Amino acid sequence: MSPNPSLAAEMQSATSEIYLFDAATLEVVDANQAARLHLGYDNATLCKMTAFQLAPSLDCGAVTELLQDLSEDVGAQVGLRTRLRRADGSSYPVKLCFLRIVRDGQRLLLAIGEDLSLEQAATLALEQYQARFNAIVNHTPGLVYQFMLHPDGRTDFPYLSDGCQALLGLTVLELQHDASLFERLILPEDRKGYQEAMQASRTALSAWNWEGRIWIDAWKDVKWINLRATPHALPDGALQWDGIMTNITASREEQEEVRRSRARLAELTAHIEQVKEQERTRIAREIHDDLGGNLTAIKMALAMLSARLPVDQPALGAKAAYVDDLVDRTIEAVHRISLDLRPTTLDLGLVAALEWQAREFEKQMGIAVVMRCPDKDIELDPDHAAALFRIFQEALTNIAKHAGATRVTVSLRRQRHHLSLSICDNGRGIQPADRLKPQSFGLRGMSERARALGGTLALSAAPGGGTMVTIKIRLAPAPATGTAKTSKAALEE
Repeated sequence: MSPNPSLAAEMQSATSEIYLFDAATLEVVDANQAARLHLGYDNATLCKMTAFQLAPSLDCGAVTELLQDLSEDVGAQVGLRTRLRRADGSSYPVKLCFLRIVRDGQRLLLAIGEDLSLEQAATLALEQYQARFNAIVNHTPGLVYQFMLHPDGRTDFPYLSDGCQALLGLTVLELQHDASLFERLILPEDRKGYQEAMQASRTALSAWNWEGRIWIDAWKDVKWINLRATPHALPDGALQWDGIMTNITASREEQEEVRRSRARLAELTAHIEQVKEQERTRIAREIHDDLGGNLTAIKMALAMLSARLPVDQPALGAKAAYVDDLVDRTIEAVHRISLDLRPTTLDLGLVAALEWQAREFEKQMGIAVVMRCPDKDIELDPDHAAALFRIFQEALTNIAKHAGATRVTVSLRRQRHHLSLSICDNGRGIQPADRLKPQSFGLRGMSERARALGGTLALSAAPGGGTMVTIKIRLAPAPATGTAKTSKAALEE
């Protein structure tokens, strides 16, 4: 009796599992060391087992049919996937590749096994990752996508999440079939911005962030969308963006409503300030004209009466002098109140009004004020001049209350089509928290007045310490000199 065939020495030391089966009975004839170690059997035990004992999940009929198709030609082979059971009862996945051989006249099957545990674990991990990815994407509001720009200018969407149709009104297949459909959704007036944002991201390999409007024909509606994507350069020269699109229509409408509300509030504020200024002017005029006139008449009448008092009654003379002094003080109070309501220097122009206020501030607060105004003849609309004057007053008031300054520098300059007024002090400076105080009505009032003038107000640190307030407003265009001369010449003719 000839000994059982065995594997060659090279196969015995191979790292892959190798089995030798009897072709008729599918009993194990020999197995290499790798197979024995994986299964946990010694060779004697293993050689008493059949393929169906090693892999209980194998179907006898299916295996028989598979092996019937295996010819004896060189290189012919068939494969199957199954699970091999170890000696401890556990199992692991393998792929078995069968070849027919003949050894000493005995028909045998050589089976090479490939352990699929790592592959199966990787597949399972990938499936779990994909499941988590799908769960995140499917619950993300908007559309998760990949957008690719090829070197020849072609574009496509390699990946689109299920939110495609809900956001864009297009199915995934439609957009993947023709990527240009997306750009055609963008309103013509927003398309240029879309292209510029994409080009900027492409050039700098920076984030692509764009907001614009699209027209959804299916719903006859306009949507605002936000697109955010990160670019990645590919080896073939293409550029791929991974990003997300979201519907921001509601937030944009809210922003627009806030903007309109602020515009209406600014208009109302400007109107209230204008009405207040007109009312101040009216009251100042009435106080000056009526009370001032009456007090002057009283003083004149009092002087006449005082001249007729008996010389031998000094008490009456003293009383008359007291009343005369009281009238003088009342006239001064009327004059001061009138000036507070509306300085008459405003009628002489903005520069004169600012200089007068600066001198008054110096006298009252003892803080030096330096005025720098190269252009003394600045024509400004009366309402604008009054608003700018009130901002100046409020700035000086803030300096007196909070700055602890000893010097204020005021600069009024015409800059082409703008007028710039800066008030700089050498005090302790304003802190960022001071601007956010709920009761900082002075700063807010100054800012609102500047905005009502169509200008801006900026607070900054002054050189060397202190605070600088800068107000910049646009000047109305001056009438063309040539046109005026022509009109005058035409009238003279």
